[in-house]
Amino acid sequence: MAAPVPGRCSFFVQKKNRFCKMVVGKGKRFCGEHATMEGAGSRRIVCPLDPKHTVTEDKLQKHLKKCNSREKPKPVYFVENINAGSADGDDTLHQVSLSERSRSEMESLLDKLKTAVEGLQCDLEDRVLSHLVLHDELNNPKNGDSAHKHLKQQSSILGHLEELGLLGRGRCFVEFGAGRGKLSHWIHEALKTRDGPKTCDGPKTWDELKTCDGPKTCDELKTCDKPKTGDDLQLLLVERCSTRFKVDGKHQEDGVPFERLQVDIQHLDLSKVPLLRQRSLPLVGVGKHLCGAATDLALRCLLETPGLVDATEPPQKRLKPSEPAEPRPGDEPGTAPADSGPGQGSGSVLGLAVALCCHHRCEWRHYVGQQFFLQRGLGAAEFSAFCRMSSWATCGLRPTSQDHTLQDPTSQRGDDDEHEPAEETDTDNRFVAAADRQQVGRLCKLLIDCGRRHYLKTKGFSSKLSRYVSTEVTLENVLLTAVPSSC
Repeated sequence: MAAPVPGRCSFFVQKKNRFCKMVVGKGKRFCGEHATMEGAGSRRIVCPLDPKHTVTEDKLQKHLKKCNSREKPKPVYFVENINAGSADGDDTLHQVSLSERSRSEMESLLDKLKTAVEGLQCDLEDRVLSHLVLHDELNNPKNGDSAHKHLKQQSSILGHLEELGLLGRGRCFVEFGAGRGKLSHWIHEALKTRDGPKTCDGPKTWDELKTCDGPKTCDELKTCDKPKTGDDLQLLLVERCSTRFKVDGKHQEDGVPFERLQVDIQHLDLSKVPLLRQRSLPLVGVGKHLCGAATDLALRCLLETPGLVDATEPPQKRLKPSEPAEPRPGDEPGTAPADSGPGQGSGSVLGLAVALCCHHRCEWRHYVGQQFFLQRGLGAAEFSAFCRMSSWATCGLRPTSQDHTLQDPTSQRGDDDEHEPAEETDTDNRFVAAADRQQVGRLCKLLIDCGRRHYLKTKGFSSKLSRYVSTEVTLENVLLTAVPSSC
């Protein structure tokens, strides 16, 4: 290229052996990035908020007010560390790599693990379900293997919600770790064909009646699509990162409000979300692969947020009638009565369905099952070790430097895009054979999840752990479901 293209930058890029192709301003020879070559005017400096871009020195103050990297005001529902757990539960002092432990230490940990899981009534059941709304997509040949894996998981989660009576209108679905929001999308697809409330937004006067396309008679009102509104359904998506290709943007014209909150679950106060305060709908928590501590944060966010129900408002009509029950003699201390609290009115929690994964990313401070561990003589040190060992459940067959067997390609996780792998030093342990590591990892996961079930029981919920898809779909195939004990 002998000369720059007209209207483009005149800076010659040596590495690319051509002129810069950026558009220049009127009367300029160089683009903003190469404006220092002009030799006149204010020089460009690195932005103090983000060193990835530059700004002219004389316009620095103006730029700082509109820079995308500036600190933005916190939303009203942001309450720092409201769901983080006790501040004295920090386990950073106990985070010791497994490769640094001696043989005696590893044997002691394995003995404690076996003792802790003995007698636990926390078995997993195979419960692979599906929902009709995803039937066409599951049989669509245009979807590749990766898409089919996600669709099977979403279909089974919807099937579990349907079986528990949680998939219906008149409630707000809170999807934690929403990402693109595909799970909420399919919940909406499953519910949009169901009858909405018969509250017509049609004509109010005779003049309006002449031009209204809505129902003219009571018979038309029963079959009209216009009266159905989205006031009885809400989908709240919680994601801390900015996500591209969000599917909730496609539903803005459907009349069903998709609300997205860009906030860490750790700092989310649901009682201060304006939309929830206006609607006062009961809540259903959902999540597809809530990694590690995110599951514990979501449980605290749902079940420990004060003020979800305004005491001055009358409770909403119950969705499932049941007679008030007296506390049973066998109930544990601290357990809510069967008919008090959860699932009873507006702003309450009707239930949850959360796909679990990445237990190696759990933290003792956030963990909701601390009391469960303490009752078994375990603490933060053992919890940290069990979290690291839990990664063996999905990579336990991977041979270490001490194992001379061939690598089994089927043992690798098939959904790396969803999960963060454990540290290599934690999967490489010379004291535990490869064939045993997988079973040990499963026991660690089971023990951690049983602590979560114990927590739910103290909150008045009946919970269950199920393998909701096969291991061919994903090795992280455990779903935690819960509904109030009164149901």
